[in-house]
Amino acid sequence: MKRARQSVKRNLRNRSVLSSLKTVMKKVETAITAGSREDAEKALAQAIKALDTAASKGVIHKNAASRQISRLTRKVNAVSGAAAA
Repeated sequence: MKRARQSVKRNLRNRSVLSSLKTVMKKVETAITAGSREDAEKALAQAIKALDTAASKGVIHKNAASRQISRLTRKVNAVSGAAAA
């Protein structure tokens, strides 16, 4: 019984964290499509913090967080390079 209660609590917390992660990553994507380098970098910093926190809490695997950070960073850098060129 206690295990079931814990499972429900964790499920709610993990769903909340995953939802906020998606929102933060979507902000980075929209800033990239808008071509705004400054906004994309600010959103990327927030996304990195959120992903690292989620990984440390065990909501997502640390390698998954690292992979997402890497992909988002590459996209932001590509926008930065295109804007500078």
